Amino acid sequence: MDSIRMRRGAFSAALVLAVTLSTAALAQKKYDTGATDTEIKIGNIMPYSGPASSYSVIGKTEAAYFDKINAEGGINGRKINFISYDDGYSPPKTVEQARKLVESDEVLFIFNSLGTPPNSAIHKYMNTKKVPQLFVATGATKWNDPKEFPWTIGWQPNYQSEAHIYAKYILQNMPNAKIAVLYQNDDYGKDYVKGLKDGLGAKAASMIVAEESYETTEPTIDSHILKLKASGADVFFDASIPKFAAQAIKKIAEIEWKPTHFLNNVSSSIGATIKPAGMEASQGIISSAYIKDPTDPQWKNTDDLKAWNAFLDKYYPEANRTDANVMYGYAVSQSLVQVLKQCGDDLTRANIMKQAANIKNATVGGLLPGVQINTSPTDFAPISQLQLMRFKGDTWELFGDVISGDVSG
Repeated sequence: MDSIRMRRGAFSAALVLAVTLSTAALAQKKYDTGATDTEIKIGNIMPYSGPASSYSVIGKTEAAYFDKINAEGGINGRKINFISYDDGYSPPKTVEQARKLVESDEVLFIFNSLGTPPNSAIHKYMNTKKVPQLFVATGATKWNDPKEFPWTIGWQPNYQSEAHIYAKYILQNMPNAKIAVLYQNDDYGKDYVKGLKDGLGAKAASMIVAEESYETTEPTIDSHILKLKASGADVFFDASIPKFAAQAIKKIAEIEWKPTHFLNNVSSSIGATIKPAGMEASQGIISSAYIKDPTDPQWKNTDDLKAWNAFLDKYYPEANRTDANVMYGYAVSQSLVQVLKQCGDDLTRANIMKQAANIKNATVGGLLPGVQINTSPTDFAPISQLQLMRFKGDTWELFGDVISGDVSG
């Protein structure tokens, strides 16, 4: 009898220990809606149709990259379920899709949704719901406002900082320039104009001789270009998305206007803008970069270009490899994977924002040498560095130093 009691006692002790260990293991795992032991459900909104559809390759690249991650075992054993919807670059549609993702699909967060007007339309909604609006695909300065909007964080350099860099170059190299400005009539375009004017300082009023805004619903911007040429400007500052940037380049060549052309980074893709506009018409355009141009031969044999090509060969073979937006999608996806790895088994929305706001001197494949990702609880602008480049021949040529130009929200 004593031996039976001893065995029962040992069994009970073992059972209590097993339950205790199991409870402790379970306690270490923390999930919010959209995360389980086997899955991380991620939402995304892209313009697969409409005036900004050239950016849709970003969403396609991200889907392919997450296929790669899943094939390799996922993140901490969990597979990514990437749900991406089309909003046509229409803010009301963005609101509809965000509500669907959060309330019906029950995603853990929304990642890299594209465009300033679309993201602005869901900015308050995401923060009220306390659902991360993570690494938005827009450089508007407003995303760096952790105090007022703690659930929204940017990724790419902000538009005002970029415009400051162009302004500095103009002041140093063309102090008597007469500047004509084209911009999209929304927060995206206005952010660039503010950055340019702030960068020019007291000289902005005398140097900027003409401003024209366009709506994304316009079929062509030819009339705006004609008005800007008539101003007598010798510098053209172009804050437009690829469809309209290509139209501007074509029209400028057609009417034989020869200003120094500054083109915003978001339209610098050779595949999405330069080729449609024409290589010859694009010669001499100045822009800026923070990711590697896949057409630049100097990167051909680097490890990250080899890895990028190998990834595309297997998971996205139909990709246009002259399109820098494909490289963008690749780089920002790696940033997300790093954040999710840092989260470990605490896949709560609060911890995702905590980890996204604690990135130190990180690099991912595809960034230019010297460009690093840094965030803090008071700085939601992960990348603040850019390098100027000029289009020559059939590719962009980088020049000058990597420049940092932080402007907070």
